[in-house]
Amino acid sequence: MQKTFFILSCFFIILQTAAQDFEVKGKIIDNLTNQPLYSATIFAESLKDSTLVAYTISDQDGNFLLEGRSSAEKLNLFITYTGLQAVKKVINPAEKIIDIGEIKMEESSDELDEVLIKTTRSPIVLKKDTLEFNAKSFKTRENATLEDTLKQLPGVEVAADGSITVNGQTVNRILVNGKEFFGNDPKVATKNLPKEIIDKIQVVDTKTREEEFTGKASDSEDKTINITIDEDKNKGYFSRATAGYGTDDRYDTSAIFNYFKDKMRFSILASANNINSPGFSYDEVFDAIGSTSSLPGGFFGNNNGITTSETIGGNYVNEWDDGKYDLATDYFYGATDRETRTSTIRENILPDRSFFTQSENSGNNANESHRFSGRFDIKPDTLTRISINPNININLGTNDSESTSSSFDEDNNIINSAETFSFSESTSANFRNDLIMTRKLDTLGSYLSLSFNNSHNRNDNENLFNSERIINAGNETQIQNQLIDQENNTDNYRGSFTYRQSLAKQLFLDVGYSYEANTTSNTRNIFDFDENTGSYSNFNETLSNEFKARSQINRPNLGLRYETEKVRSGASLGLLNTTLRTENFSQNIDFSNTFNDMYANAFIRYQFSRSKSIQFNYSNSVDIPNVQQLQPVEIITDPLNIRVGNPDLNPSLEQSFRLNFRNFDFKTRSGYGIFSRYSITDNQVVPVLTTDENLVRTTSYTNVNGVQNAFAYLYFSKTIPTEGTDVIRYNLYVSNSYNRNVGFSNGQKFNSDLYAISPGLRFTYEIPDLFTLQPNVRFNYNNTAYNIFSDRNEDFTNTELGLEATLFWPENIIFGSDFTYFNYGNVSDAFESTSLFWNLSLGYQFLDEKATLKIKVYDVLDQNISTRRSTGDDFIQDTDQLILQRYAMLSFTYKLDKFGGKKPPSRGGRRYRR
Repeated sequence: MQKTFFILSCFFIILQTAAQDFEVKGKIIDNLTNQPLYSATIFAESLKDSTLVAYTISDQDGNFLLEGRSSAEKLNLFITYTGLQAVKKVINPAEKIIDIGEIKMEESSDELDEVLIKTTRSPIVLKKDTLEFNAKSFKTRENATLEDTLKQLPGVEVAADGSITVNGQTVNRILVNGKEFFGNDPKVATKNLPKEIIDKIQVVDTKTREEEFTGKASDSEDKTINITIDEDKNKGYFSRATAGYGTDDRYDTSAIFNYFKDKMRFSILASANNINSPGFSYDEVFDAIGSTSSLPGGFFGNNNGITTSETIGGNYVNEWDDGKYDLATDYFYGATDRETRTSTIRENILPDRSFFTQSENSGNNANESHRFSGRFDIKPDTLTRISINPNININLGTNDSESTSSSFDEDNNIINSAETFSFSESTSANFRNDLIMTRKLDTLGSYLSLSFNNSHNRNDNENLFNSERIINAGNETQIQNQLIDQENNTDNYRGSFTYRQSLAKQLFLDVGYSYEANTTSNTRNIFDFDENTGSYSNFNETLSNEFKARSQINRPNLGLRYETEKVRSGASLGLLNTTLRTENFSQNIDFSNTFNDMYANAFIRYQFSRSKSIQFNYSNSVDIPNVQQLQPVEIITDPLNIRVGNPDLNPSLEQSFRLNFRNFDFKTRSGYGIFSRYSITDNQVVPVLTTDENLVRTTSYTNVNGVQNAFAYLYFSKTIPTEGTDVIRYNLYVSNSYNRNVGFSNGQKFNSDLYAISPGLRFTYEIPDLFTLQPNVRFNYNNTAYNIFSDRNEDFTNTELGLEATLFWPENIIFGSDFTYFNYGNVSDAFESTSLFWNLSLGYQFLDEKATLKIKVYDVLDQNISTRRSTGDDFIQDTDQLILQRYAMLSFTYKLDKFGGKKPPSRGGRRYRR
């Protein structure tokens, strides 16, 4: 193998040496207006097979500099701009520096020009609010998916866990022809959509339904990717099924089928496995193994327990009468059975001393769920849309758990211990419905939107609980044998309206009002076991309670918004009127209070160019305490940690500031940016901890001021120009966070400051049809400082080194290796702090590459660990959990597809895909 890689490396070096660097420069202007053309696309292709060699866009002055590398004697140079006639020239890379001077582009006016434009489609087009890629311009290996294509696009990053960013912005939605693809999981689309049916990949700001319909500019910082399917292929099906069995009785089966025709799409999927896999995010190399990302145990080898799961679901999307009626529905059934085991060593820090807790917890959780969601849009006319969105979620579950824990003083003397057993059955049902009516008005940009949504959540839980607590000082034993019957109901109603009036071409007045009412009722009945009757018949009034919390929020507001091509800004002011009422029926006590705060929201965004912008946001919001924090009854399901709520809590008020800057240079294929956020919270709900002489802790809650959170993420990415389809890319990033928390330890108030900095580097070298190498390194430094026990300050560093390699050679063979080294600093000696986590995969494709036989080994060295060190306001804790460990599996995958009424062409041999 080493010899093979040496030969390949020498071959690549020879190819790169034979290639020659070249530059093409010039200026693009409009022949009619003599004005420079910004964002014209300039690209070079080989004459032989139209392989994309290099591309760039013109700047605001119409100038461009195209840099590339090629060993070809001649290249085709194309210059395109929407609505204008494409320009074609032949260049010689051997000339090194090529100045084509001033190019005047003319309006496209005849059929010949239209043919030329169609046959020279630009690899990238920058529109007003859309970044559009021509999928066929970016070569991938045969049989590639949408994810493979996204990895080739400039500014697009696909992480090991499948998450996507574009120029540093998170992609939170994937659409196909403007419709969501099977719910809201983007990975189902990216891992399964074949490239051969994709026409364009469009990147836009994520918009709400209201913004989409009215054309209002998006306020979101996230991105949406819309995939358009080739018109002649927008009819057909594709499917995929996998079955695998391995050592330790590990198994994995899954299947997905998609049928689409014009506006209609139908999908169904199913899976069953016991390897912690969601089942649908296929990876051609590792399938359900996934990749390690930053989580020991792998992306699918979850670091918390071992889960056996079964899932089946369906999705239907269609529209009728030229879009007047639009329907999207999906249903999922899921059954899971999860085994967990956790060991914990914790240092609890008090103002005058410390004590230590050791605990072991194990359990089994089984759950069945039914989930239905839908969206039905009606457009009575071109100016009106009514959208109805019902959602239903039902869960039935059982949980069987046991735990042991002991507390020790600083001299390692045992103070108390506890042993608990619990078996609970729960039923929960959630219904939510959204109704949105939007009407565009006659004046451009003006509209009226009305919305109403309501939700109801019911949770019933019956728990057989048994515990034995031993207090060594008095040789005292306390026993609980109880039936805990608890019912929790939450009803929420929210209504709002937004009216926008255009005051001028670029100035708008916004008038809005929203009302929200929330009611939560909790009934907790405790019955002690009666040995005389042999049943749970003794009602425990002390620990039982019936409690209700009601909240209302009124928010009238008035705002102005100003929008130009470069500047987008807006500000809203209003009132945050909050009413909170609690009723304790068991003790016949109620509490009510009203809070008035100023509501404010403001932002300004400046667009230097279509790929460079800066944005500042300010907003504030209130957060209502939950019923567990409010309910004044002791919860003793952990005998050494008792919890009781405080009905006098106030809502918290958070003020948030965000500053973001991003820039991507298509000429140099590099981008950088910063995303930062700072918030300060008044009336933050925090726990109040008290510890008695027997080291039994009681947690209540109170409001404090001065809680602060700050976060900043900086990144730099660079794609190095190469000849042909080679991809060389590296990403530098560093995330920083700071949290100022306020807490109480034995009644004494204290501050804790938590700092974390995490720099990292990812590197990619890829020849799409031959191999991919992706080394990465990441460090995570953590520091915690306390103002009342400085000798307990904590700092440690975690290290992660990884290398993912994939080889598509020899023909029809796919080899994968995913290796990660973890080191967790300053973890207790009782736990492992380092691991070498390694996955291997070897697959063979046959039957015209429709079938794949694969052997994969998870955790080859059997060193997977789930050790963690975490710090809190007054504790330092190390944990180790049950996780999935080494197994080997043999699997078989078969794919069928047919598009545009024809089966795809033969896939025999190694060919690049355009």
